[in-house]
Amino acid sequence: MYQAKSQNNALAALLISLATAFIAATTLMAKALGGDSYGPPLNPMQISHGRFLFALIGLGTAAMLLRPKLMRPHWGLHLARTTCGWGGITLMFASVAYIPLADATAISFLNPVFAMMLAIPLLGEKVGRVRWSAAVLALAGALILLRPTPESFQPAALLAFGAAMIMGLELIFIKKLSGRENPFQILLVNNFIGLTLASIAVIAVWQPPTPAQWGLLAAIGLCMAVAQTFFINGMARADASFVAPFSYGTLIFAALYDVLFYKVIPDEITMIGACIIIAGAVLLALREARINKPIPPPAASD
Repeated sequence: MYQAKSQNNALAALLISLATAFIAATTLMAKALGGDSYGPPLNPMQISHGRFLFALIGLGTAAMLLRPKLMRPHWGLHLARTTCGWGGITLMFASVAYIPLADATAISFLNPVFAMMLAIPLLGEKVGRVRWSAAVLALAGALILLRPTPESFQPAALLAFGAAMIMGLELIFIKKLSGRENPFQILLVNNFIGLTLASIAVIAVWQPPTPAQWGLLAAIGLCMAVAQTFFINGMARADASFVAPFSYGTLIFAALYDVLFYKVIPDEITMIGACIIIAGAVLLALREARINKPIPPPAASD
């Protein structure tokens, strides 16, 4: 059995905040690869393949240097978790090619809401009025971000919505894995299985990347490996209800990157929708803390 880390709220907050900066950076680079700035646009499945390939290279190198103590993994849970993670991140990469980073990021924050809903049939949990109210509030924010009018509807936003649903299911499996294994082992197994799945899926859409695209693919993988390391170690050092608000820093960094690199300034609809989603998710996290059944905050994108 894995021995838990000592609790340190300040360190946990710092680690989660750093993770959000790296996570937002991966979506920024995925957006660039989905456009034609550095060569012919890459398919989202090829981008997610590069993400797992270079993340595993980075983690594998660290494993050879650090030689961590490993145990027998729960392959069933890892396979289920990684399949959801691969599917979710591929949809997320597809969405950011067409809509602002801030919109896609905000919609992805629905994943703890979907996790709550899925916990009813999969974990046998009971959901009261407060938790349902939080879910309805967050979904209302997502509806605003979808801009459901003939003039402003963003079909690509449905990709981010689908990503949030799949990553909500991933949280269920993360919850089952929690405390069972060493965080570093979880990262290694996750990226090994993810690369296997992505390698099969990418065959049909593979195209030779340009040197600049190879560089961005490598940067995505390494940034995600760093983000996951920060995130899992942060989660291990504090209650989920404490670190949840810091997880939403991803939205701040995504909006900042959008302004700096694409000159896209979040409009009022984005700000209102994002705030409503975050309010619902935070309300859910606080309620979970009070009943001592914490649902993890938005997971680091796989």
